[in-house]
Amino acid sequence: MRKNSIKNTRINGEVQKELSTIIRNEIKDPRIHPMTSVMAVEVAPDLKTCKAYISVLGEKEAKEATIKGLKSAEGYIRRQLARNLNLRNTPEIRFILDESIEYGVNMSKLIDDVTRKDNSHKQDEDKEEI
Repeated sequence: MRKNSIKNTRINGEVQKELSTIIRNEIKDPRIHPMTSVMAVEVAPDLKTCKAYISVLGEKEAKEATIKGLKSAEGYIRRQLARNLNLRNTPEIRFILDESIEYGVNMSKLIDDVTRKDNSHKQDEDKEEI
């Protein structure tokens, strides 16, 4: 089976949907931040392993605590996945912190600042010409 086959893409989507439901509704660990989302899931073609990219809105300590909480609840999460999804193998899950949204927000702020400074500089030049 190819890595990006239709079946693998469909399995990735189903696992992502179930993981986010389990994390949001079923885990009661206080270390897991309420603003936690599953950004992407990559299930290996042999269904043995799975990388789950997790995004946490908050401080660095909250992110680290959330990843620790998810790693400690991995057995429960895997059991719930096996119960909810009918897969030949239930993959072993590795939680990876994804900071791409935060990076994008910071880049957007930087771009906005530069355009604002550029616009104010142009307005100053226009006033000098008059």
